[in-house]
Amino acid sequence: MKNKLIPFLLVFATFWSCTISFGQVDKKSSDKINWMTWSQVEDALKKEKRKVFVDVYTEWCGYCKQMDKTTFKDKGIIKYINENFYAVKFDAEQRETITLDGNKYKYVKSGKRGYNQLAADLLKGRLSYPTIVFLNDDLSLIQPIPGYLKPEKMEVILTYFADNNHKKTPWTRYEKSYVPMKKRAKLKVKKENNTQLALPGKN
Repeated sequence: MKNKLIPFLLVFATFWSCTISFGQVDKKSSDKINWMTWSQVEDALKKEKRKVFVDVYTEWCGYCKQMDKTTFKDKGIIKYINENFYAVKFDAEQRETITLDGNKYKYVKSGKRGYNQLAADLLKGRLSYPTIVFLNDDLSLIQPIPGYLKPEKMEVILTYFADNNHKKTPWTRYEKSYVPMKKRAKLKVKKENNTQLALPGKN
């Protein structure tokens, strides 16, 4: 009897350990932005069209590091970016040549440092860091937005471009009328609770 149980226990233990490790991977991946390479984005766009969110940074940029520790750790921001965009974390001073949409972008030496030609194109020649850049699903430029952004500000900007509000609503009007997602969720719960209270009771 014991001999018959051993193979079963081994299979069960293996299955259990795989289930645990798989769950840990899933949990870990949901806790961070799914950063992709440019080639991965091009492959993904062939399967599903999405806008592209680009974080343009440099290794020496203090505010870039600060955004990594704050804004890009915010659970709401992580969830929204992962669900609505393909995200790229792009070092503006990358020395390797990048091939994107059939074009090659090389490193350009400038003074003590340099920059990749793609960074100059995305930022319209204004090499300021950090800068987030929004691209259409055909990789055409929508708009670069320079400067450090707190989660609250980032949320408004993300929804502005993800839902194509930039095509129909001026930014100042959109920002002024914007209701944060957390507040919307609370209002929804409150409305549902009020609806339940208003329903007639069962006899």
